[in-house]
Amino acid sequence: MKKIISLFLLLASFTLAGAQQISLADVVFYRYYPNRIGGLNSMADGEHYSRISDTGKGILKCSFKTGETVATLFDANDTQGERLQNFSDYKISPDGRYILLETNHKAIYRRSSTANWFVYDTNGKTVRSLSKNGDQEVPHFSPDSKKVAFVRQNNLFYVDLENGWKETQVTTDGQFNHIINGKPDWVYEEEFEYNTAYAFSADSKMLAWVRTDETDVKTFEFQYFMGAAPQMTENKLYPSNYAFKYPKAGEDNAKVTALSYNLETREVQTLNVPLDADGYIPRILTTADPEKIAVVTLNRHQDRCDIYMANPRDGKAELLMSERADKYIETAFYNNLDFSKGKFVVMSERDGYRHLYLYNQDGTLDRQLTKGSFAVNDFYGTDEKGKTFYYSCNEGSPLEQYVCCVDVKGNVKRLTTQKGVNSAEFSEGCKYFINVFSDINTPYVTTLRDAKGNVVRVLEDNEKLKQAYQKLNIGKPEIFSFKTSEGVELNGWMVKPADFDASKQYPVIMYQYSGPGDQQVHNSWANGNAGGLIWEHRLAQKGYIVACVDGRGTGGRGRDFQQCTYMTMGDKESKDQVETAIYLGSLPYVDKERIAIWGWSFGGFNTIMSMCEGRKVFNCGVAVAPVTDWRYYDSAYTERYMRTPQENPQGYDISPMHRYQKLSGKLLICHGLADDNVHFQNAAELCEKLVQNNTQFEMQFYTNRNHGIYGGNTRMHLFTRIENFFDKNLLK
Repeated sequence: MKKIISLFLLLASFTLAGAQQISLADVVFYRYYPNRIGGLNSMADGEHYSRISDTGKGILKCSFKTGETVATLFDANDTQGERLQNFSDYKISPDGRYILLETNHKAIYRRSSTANWFVYDTNGKTVRSLSKNGDQEVPHFSPDSKKVAFVRQNNLFYVDLENGWKETQVTTDGQFNHIINGKPDWVYEEEFEYNTAYAFSADSKMLAWVRTDETDVKTFEFQYFMGAAPQMTENKLYPSNYAFKYPKAGEDNAKVTALSYNLETREVQTLNVPLDADGYIPRILTTADPEKIAVVTLNRHQDRCDIYMANPRDGKAELLMSERADKYIETAFYNNLDFSKGKFVVMSERDGYRHLYLYNQDGTLDRQLTKGSFAVNDFYGTDEKGKTFYYSCNEGSPLEQYVCCVDVKGNVKRLTTQKGVNSAEFSEGCKYFINVFSDINTPYVTTLRDAKGNVVRVLEDNEKLKQAYQKLNIGKPEIFSFKTSEGVELNGWMVKPADFDASKQYPVIMYQYSGPGDQQVHNSWANGNAGGLIWEHRLAQKGYIVACVDGRGTGGRGRDFQQCTYMTMGDKESKDQVETAIYLGSLPYVDKERIAIWGWSFGGFNTIMSMCEGRKVFNCGVAVAPVTDWRYYDSAYTERYMRTPQENPQGYDISPMHRYQKLSGKLLICHGLADDNVHFQNAAELCEKLVQNNTQFEMQFYTNRNHGIYGGNTRMHLFTRIENFFDKNLLK
């Protein structure tokens, strides 16, 4: 059935591409979606990579040198033991013998899920369940490939693959909404951007993990109704309640500790890592030394980050290095740490831009690797000698990104030269990389390259999608910039109708996100709400101009530009969207009386903030899943940019809940009733304020839908609702 559906969608996309008009179904069902190569991972030898086969039933081994398939690592139709009909993800053991295969994936939150994992043994082609005692979460191989650890029902386990498949339960105190072992709680998962909170020692004899005690964290609840797609028949007459621990700004966080377990003696040891009572442990990592586990700590203000090396056998911990910031430390600092090779690299904004710094094994600074008025976006790794470092950066323009390398002498080479956005996946040892390139007019082109940047092979060029776009009745998007009345230069993109006539005046729809460090304006195919600017082109076909501008606080332009909104989130961001509307309204082909604004999440927050800024420039606006008061949002994200409400009450009062009386223009609010991220509470409380102020507005809620507002016909309904709202208020 899945194959039939996929074939239908593929044929539909090419058939519809011949038409001149874009339908809303084309947008919400991704009928102009680019091909991306999935399940692609570098193998340990550095000469090969693995990928899921085109049939989705196998895993192939491919040569970096030629791009050719050289072997089949797994074929679901050629196995012994338990049978697999399909799999959704896989992980290969360090020695290549075993492959973990994910089935029955069930999402929990953004980065967490349960699944039934199977182990495929290439010796004998046998498939066996990792465990028959219940679903598993976040399984990982030990460095020696002989064991697999995982989490089940908040407890940590491991299976010894070469000792009778013996399953050992490491912890027993795990309990939903109380104790979590080996995985993060909701706020860690969402805001520190990871899902695994355990690590093996390098010799595979010790297992270290973070224990999270969320007993004192307050509980948030929402209701599930029967609904549809899927239908919850158990809630037919009486809704069920879902309650989970969610620390809001200024409230109690979970208490975290680091522990270790000796796989031979079963002894549990506390890792004596200094930590504030309300501090965080955003990472626990394996190192090259079996006597050391890296434990990263962060204070609640997130302006101090310490890295400790803890001995998993005796619990003693020594400070390796500290990072300090005047305002806050980006998650990029600890998201890219790798202690597997002795020396290590950190990404820091300490000189005003995010750059790479090389540290010795003892924590002393060796040198700053990159310098200049540009930002490093990703660090990919080093060559086998540890003398050349590979990364991406936006040197030359904050709208572009290039893959580069720098050696220990400071010599820099740009490995990709096409103007646009490039990202990479490097082989072990960085001999090769797979580059994905796009620009605002070119869908993703995936190439296999050597370490010098030479193209070995084109893996995917999305030529059919390019041809499909050429058949559409659309204009070419433009990138522009302007200066605000405060002298700040801002960047944006604009989509005009294909038959644009400069002598006419058009209504404008402004799209934005505006959150800290985010960037919506690139010379990239990723632009727009659905990518490829496909929905924006549809709106242009209806007679709109659609524009997006990144205001102050967004990323790509250095620490000061991003952090200028610190403690006053929403103030400068909304001013810059108002300034954008004023600028667009000054253009001769724009009707300044018909300008709208919309956004989702932070973009929804800033939509309402902009409509309440005081200058009446918006005819209407749509806020999807908006934050309306940062007191309602989680502690880790909000306090990073605002500190606590107790410390910064004036800053927290810069919100729609305190500016609603200034609202000008017609407002539509859309929100999912089961949003675990930005709770429906935000919309409900603002709506009550507007009602009591006798302010008319429109509201659309979605039963049982989370922050993404999808499932069944939901997305189609949502975007139909948004379009109808704009058409009613903006089209003549």
